[in-house]
Amino acid sequence: MTFQQLFHLIKVFLWSYCNTLRYFIEFSYNGKNYFGYQIQPDAVSVQEELEKALSTILREEIKTTGAGRTDTGVHARKIFAHFDTEKALNINLPQRLNSFLPPDISVKRIFQVKDDFHARFDATYRTYEYYISLEKNPFTLDSAWQHWKRPLDIDPMNEACKILFEYEDFTSFAKLKTDNKTNICQIYKAEWEQSGSELKFTVSANRFLRNMVRAIVGTMVEIGAGKLKPEDLRKVIEDKNRNAAGTSAPAQGLFLVDVGYEF
Repeated sequence: MTFQQLFHLIKVFLWSYCNTLRYFIEFSYNGKNYFGYQIQPDAVSVQEELEKALSTILREEIKTTGAGRTDTGVHARKIFAHFDTEKALNINLPQRLNSFLPPDISVKRIFQVKDDFHARFDATYRTYEYYISLEKNPFTLDSAWQHWKRPLDIDPMNEACKILFEYEDFTSFAKLKTDNKTNICQIYKAEWEQSGSELKFTVSANRFLRNMVRAIVGTMVEIGAGKLKPEDLRKVIEDKNRNAAGTSAPAQGLFLVDVGYEF
């Protein structure tokens, strides 16, 4: 390769790099029909549907990076992803995307951010909600844990919530055999509320481990059912053993409801 050819390649690369724009996309989805957000081999994912629609409209291969990966069957009311393109996007792109996407995925807005802003690593907090139905309800089969055969007392469950703030290592609530470099998380909020026959658990943290919220809920339900006392949660956490915690709550009751950034 001659010097002139090399110089030309470098110019093309720099032009392409300098003209790449980064966009954030805010969207939501019903996770019932998906094996989570992240692309998986031989499984339908939200990321696959989103990238397919973006690539079709923009006529180039688009890869997205999400704020996190939800498990199979988990829903998201508010989640973000970023993607790069050299195109200046049309203001009507969200509406066009919604025409291409399945009915259970909805795009709210798309906006430009700094070139190095990251949907996952620049998130300052994430908030989840988990719903439990205390009566048999055919209309919430896909959005709440149907826990109507045994009553739950949320007073000891809320006592247990206060104990969560005393700890940062949540290994006992982490899915086994993952690639986590650390199981340290800082929980900012954890509380149970009851409205009629529905319970709602709200939890916010700087980060969550895979399966963490569902494992916490499963353990809290054992406390609410009287199988464990609130103070037993300390031993569960201090054991740093997934087998010490309760069974994971079903996926359909879990919603990612917010992801925070300092834009």
